[in-house]
Amino acid sequence: MTKLNTKIPDALFRQAQTIADREQISLDQFIAIALASQVSVWETHQNVTERAKIGDWEKAQEILAKAPDIEPENYDKF
Repeated sequence: MTKLNTKIPDALFRQAQTIADREQISLDQFIAIALASQVSVWETHQNVTERAKIGDWEKAQEILAKAPDIEPENYDKF
């Protein structure tokens, strides 16, 4: 495991400590979870951006046009 020494704003530190305390986890655990979450968001964005470059919007519209125009089942509604 890598040890990281970094500076963060005091207010952010207090918020992180408060959340870690509330969730009954260590601050180290909270920071690792938060960092993993953000890394995942950035990686997903990069993946979607790259895939969008090779996508074909007209083909997607053709496929969607074949879908029936009906209301979703109750279990599929938000």
